[in-house]
Amino acid sequence: MLDFVKAMSSPDRLRIIGLLSQVPATRVQVAARLHLTVKDSLNHLAFLEDVGAVTQAGGVFTLSSDKLAMLARDKLAEIRPSYNLPEDLDEKSKKVLKVYLHPDGRIKQIPAPPKLQVILNYLVQFFEFEANYTEKDVNTILGRFNEDTSGLRRDLVDAGLLARESDGSRYWRVRAGES
Repeated sequence: MLDFVKAMSSPDRLRIIGLLSQVPATRVQVAARLHLTVKDSLNHLAFLEDVGAVTQAGGVFTLSSDKLAMLARDKLAEIRPSYNLPEDLDEKSKKVLKVYLHPDGRIKQIPAPPKLQVILNYLVQFFEFEANYTEKDVNTILGRFNEDTSGLRRDLVDAGLLARESDGSRYWRVRAGES
């Protein structure tokens, strides 16, 4: 689901979906009609194909309306997701999360330390071990929880929960005890 949300968070990908809802097209046609580079159109189409929003046959991309209909029915209905606190979480952390999270898991307000650590521990669970993330990927994930993505990203790195290349080109989740 997170990949699907990431796919829909790009204005260019939404424009591609709009175009493909009208007519199937090749990557060159998508690029030309939407004034994108061929490389950008290919990257967006590959991502959309990966999450199942579009399919490709013989270099022609079509919208996967079944997948989009399922998303609308199951995920975008009026029912708001709710976050349930893990049973094994200590009482102090549960209290902090109840105070600082909306019922759907979004962060109401970013607390100061030491309560911030509880929020960071909550956020890091949405990153997979062994996965590499770009800064944009990290911002997309964190943006689901709060608009201060740069601050949260920096806090996760400072807390040793995420690591990054010195140029910011790659981020990854750190296992406890790694440095």
